Amino acid sequence: MSTNPYDQQKAVPGIKNIIAVGSGKGGVGKSSITAHLAIALKQMGLKVGILDTDIYGPSVPRLFGCLNQKPAIDEASQKIKTIDKYGIKLMSMGFLIDESQAVVWRGPMLFKALDQFFKDVEWGELDYLLIDLPPGTGDIALSVAQKVPVQGAIVVSTPQNLSLVDARRAFDMFEQIRIPVIGYVENMAYLKVPGSEEKMQLFPKGQSEVFLKNKSDLKRFELPFETELGLACETGIPLNQMNAGHSIANSFNDIAQYVVSKTTT
Repeated sequence: MSTNPYDQQKAVPGIKNIIAVGSGKGGVGKSSITAHLAIALKQMGLKVGILDTDIYGPSVPRLFGCLNQKPAIDEASQKIKTIDKYGIKLMSMGFLIDESQAVVWRGPMLFKALDQFFKDVEWGELDYLLIDLPPGTGDIALSVAQKVPVQGAIVVSTPQNLSLVDARRAFDMFEQIRIPVIGYVENMAYLKVPGSEEKMQLFPKGQSEVFLKNKSDLKRFELPFETELGLACETGIPLNQMNAGHSIANSFNDIAQYVVSKTTT
């Protein structure tokens, strides 16, 4: 008799909800959205962590201004302590290696690292653990789904069909690995013309509205191209941490409230 790999899932003690953020494609702002969503959830009074599972190209240390910080070992539990920044518990391969060092690993090494991230990290009590997935639809996402119960996924894309085609693959991947997609974020959807409310399209408008038409239980969010957001990511201070009243902060608040409404805390 074959064993169902999903029967091997084990909840991480202390973590109430796990949300995956994926794109099927690189360069769409998935990691920055994960970081700002975490801050928005924290500002709602929730306990939040981020697990950066992009082993080959981790972004979380730079997004949170934690470069060159190394996690300590808890003497009592012998578990790895998270790096805590702005009230968010963080873990990433980027804390374990130098930023310029390449990780040249085959599958078994990736699986071992994921095991350690879930089993050997002192996460404590969390309402939400956000998992920043790597681009694509490969081993990491499948392994996450088989190791831990994931309450939902958010798919990130940019407006054009070139990006949407990969986002559709992400939808299909999440369906195959039994993770419900609860939200869709179209990043860099437009640019506001300085001095007016006119919206300028940076990319050709794709067919995301048509694609999502029959997904009535799924909410679509549009985020503008925002230069201040890019600068915040470079400086390592999320924009909604720096300026909670910024319009982009309000957008992330909306996404955070929606995530909470779709999950159980």
